[in-house]
Amino acid sequence: MTADTPSSADRTPTSTPVLKAALRWGGLFAAIILVVGAVVGWFVAEWTGVVSALIGTGIAVVFMGITAASILLANRFANSEAFIGAFFGIVLGGWLVKLIVFVVIVLVLRGQPWLHPMVLFLSVVAGVVASLAADVIAMTRSRVPYTDARLPKPPEDV
Repeated sequence: MTADTPSSADRTPTSTPVLKAALRWGGLFAAIILVVGAVVGWFVAEWTGVVSALIGTGIAVVFMGITAASILLANRFANSEAFIGAFFGIVLGGWLVKLIVFVVIVLVLRGQPWLHPMVLFLSVVAGVVASLAADVIAMTRSRVPYTDARLPKPPEDV
């Protein structure tokens, strides 16, 4: 193997720890949104508001989880010759699943008397913003190399 050919250890994606950290932060933020949304939902529309906040937070968490889980699953094919195709196929498939699930959820929940639409909407928006914040926190706190270039050896003292 030459120095230009990456070994199988070099092909392991560095995004895996970042995605796992993003999932942890997202879970923490989702728990906070769940509690705050349920309390606010109670004051806005009693049990209807609580149910709406729970469903809205659940939607945001599931969608965040599908994206991260699809990338983590696709990263398992890093040492495969078909990595690029498998990666994009899995990730785009995850996005397609999210689109279909979203349309189904909207059609099922539209006009339900046991939901408060504004509480549901605001809890979904809060979940999306929290998911973005979790991604930013995970990425800024990670130590991911930007390149695989090798630095020259330091000069030795004469």
